[in-house]
Amino acid sequence: MIAASLASFAKNLQPTEADLQLADRSLLDTLAVMFAARTHPLARRMSEESAAVRLGVLGHVLDFDDLHMNSTTHISVVTVAATLLAGGDATAYLAGAGVMARLGAALGWPHYARGWHATCTAGASAAAASAARAWGLSEERTATAIALAIPASGGVQRAFGTDAKSIQVGFAIEAGLRAARLASKGVTADLRAVDAWFDLVGGTSSALVTDEPNLPAIPEGLAIKLFPCCYAMQRPIVTMQRALDELCGAAAKIHRIRIVTPEATVVPLIHHRPTSALEGKFSLEYALAAAALDSYPGFASFSDDAVNRPAAQRLIERVEIELIPGGSDLLAGSCAVEVSLDDGSVRAATVTLPPGAPLGPPVEQILAQKVVDCTGSDHSQVIAAGWAEAGRLCRNELLSPGAHTP
Repeated sequence: MIAASLASFAKNLQPTEADLQLADRSLLDTLAVMFAARTHPLARRMSEESAAVRLGVLGHVLDFDDLHMNSTTHISVVTVAATLLAGGDATAYLAGAGVMARLGAALGWPHYARGWHATCTAGASAAAASAARAWGLSEERTATAIALAIPASGGVQRAFGTDAKSIQVGFAIEAGLRAARLASKGVTADLRAVDAWFDLVGGTSSALVTDEPNLPAIPEGLAIKLFPCCYAMQRPIVTMQRALDELCGAAAKIHRIRIVTPEATVVPLIHHRPTSALEGKFSLEYALAAAALDSYPGFASFSDDAVNRPAAQRLIERVEIELIPGGSDLLAGSCAVEVSLDDGSVRAATVTLPPGAPLGPPVEQILAQKVVDCTGSDHSQVIAAGWAEAGRLCRNELLSPGAHTP
């Protein structure tokens, strides 16, 4: 049974030094992103919700959190939050993260391509696994917790570009913690419910690997984002930047932008004429416009005013998209951008792996700058925080009354 298999992995995981280093990096990245979202309007509106929902919103509303490519899930926003709220450590994080990576990969690209938000569908059980490991639950009780999380294992991509995207991530975290708490009290569940649900949402049982001793806790590692928007926009932004190569006044000279990329790589980019900051985070056209207009498409690029500026809307209308059939992840194939200028000249670039990709260039310098950008004057305490201190920071700095006032 799937629940028993995942529970065995979560309970018996003995992380390697490389696993623990990745866990600490994930904590730093996630905590920094949460700090950056402290004054986001949605964070203020969530003040009466549970700590789990609030941390989920803080960690995901900016869409700046890490991504596991094989499962197309934002692993750390779920399992870092669940671990900190359960008082766990790096091993508890890795237990849940490993469950999420394996379950999400077995759900597979077809599951994501049909419109499921895999961060939520795989996330509820993962949050339960992190909490179960943090609380020392038995393997049997951990399996029950995973099964008890299944009724809340849902989320859809149609929420992308709205407040609901990060809120449904918070719901998954809340559901996992609740499931682990109930399991710890002896509540029962039919473990076969996980198998039934897995079949209903189109998972592939043969792809679920939980007993391979040589695999890292999180197979294939995690992608770090350079820009605060959907991961599907990261590579197009970098490709556009390389095509223009710091061309002075480039945006005003652009006559046409043509992008060629596999169709799988743009599945979540559902907003073609964005008019809000959240829609802009899921718009391929705006990704290219922002890359042309802004030296670094950061927080300022993803505001309502920035998305609606006339120069951006003009460029959005000049984007032509050619999709190559196929692909099975957000970095399938390569991305090619061709920019035609008013003087008849053409600039072009092709990118396969953007910086921050799991097998791409080193991320240490990228992450260091990202932490400073996200946390400002708080960067020293965020960088220095271990798992126990991070839990205190969440309680005192992110979840305390008044934490989200401007």
